[in-house]
Amino acid sequence: MAMTVAVANRHESGDNINRHLDSSGKYVRYTAEQVEALERVYSECPKPTSLRRQQLIRECSFLANIEPKQIKVWFQNRRCRDKQRKEASRLQSVNQKLSAMNKLLMEENDRLQKQVSHLVSENGYMKQQLTLTTVGTDASCDSVDPTPPHHPLTDANSPAGLIAIAEETLAEFLSKATGTAVDWVQMPGMKPGPDSVGIFAISQKCNGVAARACGLVSLEPMKIVEILKDRPSWFRDCRSLEVFTMFPSGNGGTIELIYMQTYAPTTLAPARDFWTLRYTTSLENGSFVVCERSLSGSGAGPNATSAAQFAKAEMLPSGYLIRPCDGGCSIIHIVDHINFEGWSVQDVLRPLYESSKVVAQRMTIAALRYVRQVAHETNGEVVYGLGRQPAVLRTFSQRLSRGFNDAVNGFNDDGWSIMHCNGAEDITVAVNSTKHLNSFSDPLSFLGGVLCAKASMLLHNVCPAVLIRFLREHRSEWADFNVDAYSAATLKAGAFAYSRMRPTTFTGSQIIMPLGNTIEKEEMLEVVRLEGHSLVPEDSFLTRDVHLLQICTGIDEDAVGACSELVFAPVNEMFPDDAPLVPSGFRVIPVDAKTVGDAQDLLTANHQTLDLTSSQDVGSTPETGSNPSTRCILTIAFQFPFENNLQENVANMACQYVRSVISSVQRVAVALSPSVLIPIPGSKLSPGSPEAVSLAIWICQSYKQHFGSDLLRTDSLGGDALLRQLWDHQDAILCCSLKVING
Repeated sequence: MAMTVAVANRHESGDNINRHLDSSGKYVRYTAEQVEALERVYSECPKPTSLRRQQLIRECSFLANIEPKQIKVWFQNRRCRDKQRKEASRLQSVNQKLSAMNKLLMEENDRLQKQVSHLVSENGYMKQQLTLTTVGTDASCDSVDPTPPHHPLTDANSPAGLIAIAEETLAEFLSKATGTAVDWVQMPGMKPGPDSVGIFAISQKCNGVAARACGLVSLEPMKIVEILKDRPSWFRDCRSLEVFTMFPSGNGGTIELIYMQTYAPTTLAPARDFWTLRYTTSLENGSFVVCERSLSGSGAGPNATSAAQFAKAEMLPSGYLIRPCDGGCSIIHIVDHINFEGWSVQDVLRPLYESSKVVAQRMTIAALRYVRQVAHETNGEVVYGLGRQPAVLRTFSQRLSRGFNDAVNGFNDDGWSIMHCNGAEDITVAVNSTKHLNSFSDPLSFLGGVLCAKASMLLHNVCPAVLIRFLREHRSEWADFNVDAYSAATLKAGAFAYSRMRPTTFTGSQIIMPLGNTIEKEEMLEVVRLEGHSLVPEDSFLTRDVHLLQICTGIDEDAVGACSELVFAPVNEMFPDDAPLVPSGFRVIPVDAKTVGDAQDLLTANHQTLDLTSSQDVGSTPETGSNPSTRCILTIAFQFPFENNLQENVANMACQYVRSVISSVQRVAVALSPSVLIPIPGSKLSPGSPEAVSLAIWICQSYKQHFGSDLLRTDSLGGDALLRQLWDHQDAILCCSLKVING
């Protein structure tokens, strides 16, 4: 009924716009010639001025019998009709999307009902078995590995065998995407609703780790297939993906044999690689499917030297189901099911490889968000700053992330080699003499290469999002402006070498200029301007501002299992699209405490790690099962270009700088830890505790950095004396608060 009234109103409006009052007061229709002239002006200017309307009457003699007021009314009605058409089109699009989402929710409800029935039946069977089994049988069952054996695919050497594997993979994937092959549970903190990205679920009690997502996207199915198959464009952990063989499957589909390498999230673990079969086909109902699984016995990779740096991982049947909907939309089902073989890493790192929540955030949710982002950009719903195209900004984000991952992993085939590893402080220095920046628009042939100083550490009771947000907003608390100025100077041909840099002071001010962000605001790309001034009198009138291109991700405290990153690289003020980037930054990954061993287990890893907040054990809140994400792994990597004759100097500077950053992060971690703010029931925080002393030292150092003079002589004071003198200072105003931070 409402649609009928709307159509009738549109017909009535269209009829009124083509009529006008004549001199006798009767409605007379506009002639075709008059309408054509008015439409021509409307296409040029929908809201012409009074002078333009009078000019139109003078230019067109056939409009002379129409009053100027009637011409004005015609343009008003014309604009109103355009507005009605746009609104009707928008409502129709919204109605189509709601219908598709309603269909998706109904299907999800049906699947959940089947899963409940299956669980009820399974529960009844288990109860029956428990009443029949003996204690001895139970003991023998406990020793059996519940993981089903992985049967080698011995027929993977012939096209017929590969087609059979592809069909089997398709069936298994569909049973996970729309069936009950996996016991799915709702992703914590991702409750579906009108404003949600989609429906997300993670696995429980299955071989490996799995995550599932489904959502509605305003793109054609084939465009989505093209985007998702280009995995390096959206999966930030993907180092490379090579297709070695492709052949038709006989039913209109294609089969590909793929070798993929992924980055390690931290310096403490090896990277992973996959040999997979990818099957792309269409179903009878018009849906498109891209499914994938690992192949056993596929060799060691295209390059044996490169493959030796990776640990094998298995991709169980996974993929994408894309179903077309009305209005050019599509419903996407995504399943990622991977066995990282977490038993092969240290206990403290196992949560990174045995957590379905981490897989969901890094792969499944990232894929759906990326497709939705492209859809919004394609439809013109996203506007970015500084006149940059969305594709260019995405490329900047990818280059920053990839450059940081390259620095953290330091692959030999990229030219990286270990220069030295400081065992006392666990700082690794790697050098890449083959990594020159002269392939970009700015000639930097004088550079000898790039040097990277990196370290990883375990943090206690610190929320990754809170820590990264603090590092982003308070750069002056941990960064050295002179080091930033040196890195920026190396981007200019003929710039000052490190030993000849002009002395510069940092005003402490930073201006963050947003370039763009994703629609869910989980990733922000921005330019940071650090204001500096020369200390040399003859250069005092010159500005020494430093500009950084920066990407910040994972600052939502409610995102369970999300990795938080702050990655930046110095750039010129008007950086071109192909500007050279040497990224540095921080990555904080939450670790599930329920499977984490003692912090000392880290010392037996391939690279030792720093337990920065061990001092928090004094007066800290004991960990409980209700707060599992109380630990996280922080990885720091800083890159510095250098000239050939200054490699040792830059290496020493890099170690000293990273050591300073580590010390600053330690103070920040202590200050942000809830254990500092929440007293234990029945106990009292000692005035001379490490937390109080660290806070007092931090206040004094911050005062000196901003005002250039000492607040207190911290070198001659310690413990209660330092805190007491700060407390009794005549100008001190100390504000203390207690805030419960839910980890």
